[in-house]
Amino acid sequence: MIPFDYERATDAAGAVATVARNPNARFLAGGTNLVDHLKLGVSEPELLVDVSRLPFGEVQEQDGVVRAGASVRNSELAAHPLIRQRFPVLAQALLAGASGQLRNLATTGGNLLQRTRCPYFQDVTTPCNKREPGSGCSAISGHNRDMAILGSSEQCVATHPSDMAVAMTALDAVVRIQGVDGERTVPVAEFHRLPGDSPERDTVLQHGELITAVDIPGAAPISAYRKVRDRASYAFALVSVAAVADVAGGVVQDVRLALGGVAHKPWRARRAEAALRGSRATEQAFREAAEAELADAGPLAGNAFKVPMAKNTIVAALRDLTGEQL
Repeated sequence: MIPFDYERATDAAGAVATVARNPNARFLAGGTNLVDHLKLGVSEPELLVDVSRLPFGEVQEQDGVVRAGASVRNSELAAHPLIRQRFPVLAQALLAGASGQLRNLATTGGNLLQRTRCPYFQDVTTPCNKREPGSGCSAISGHNRDMAILGSSEQCVATHPSDMAVAMTALDAVVRIQGVDGERTVPVAEFHRLPGDSPERDTVLQHGELITAVDIPGAAPISAYRKVRDRASYAFALVSVAAVADVAGGVVQDVRLALGGVAHKPWRARRAEAALRGSRATEQAFREAAEAELADAGPLAGNAFKVPMAKNTIVAALRDLTGEQL
């Protein structure tokens, strides 16, 4: 039994101040990830500050922007009429993640803050630079079937597990953050970090900063999420693609793509987007764009299959959206 103190927050400012002044304090919301880490010994906080009852549990629209509060449960967000009508890709991504029971508990803010499911990160008996900086990365020469093929470093090859975050990245969503010095915003595409020399830092959040909401601009009625995994449910992505497209007269006017299961963060496929804009919506164009995006892939011994899988998944997702038939 690892002892810790528990406090229930009554306001956001107080919660932020409490965690900010204690380097060993953590926020607790749904707890679907943090509680696992407490059990495994991966995380050993002195204090948990429960923010689940703060007033961040609504989905609202204002001036064309849909705001999802940080405490909105994944199941509620997926079922919300605004999300289903305007952002199908997000509803599909949410429903592709975890299980029904977990989606009923997991929150919007907590989903963004999921840590990797790398088996070495979760096993405290093995070296892991993310868990213990400087100890080494066991996955590079170990079991690395599920690891990254893009943006990794010699320090870490883990992947980010969220489905929701991949869709949010393709939607140009923005994270609202409260800290001791006030509020700031960060695009979801810039919220998560590549490992570099500091793999222990998953995001750009500073200690004590609290996610309060995520803003999703505009609408993406022509959008979809495609996920490749080992079984039909309750499995993390080997590769996933969130796609948003605007096609008129058979020409791609605009497109936004994000990949999951391939990097330390949701991977915005900007090379593929640039290749597709202004091109004919054909399978050949889709394949050329996918090739461009994966040109710098660096697979490990056990996950080279992810490179063609990612290319094929990009093509399939775009073909689904545009109606291009083989």
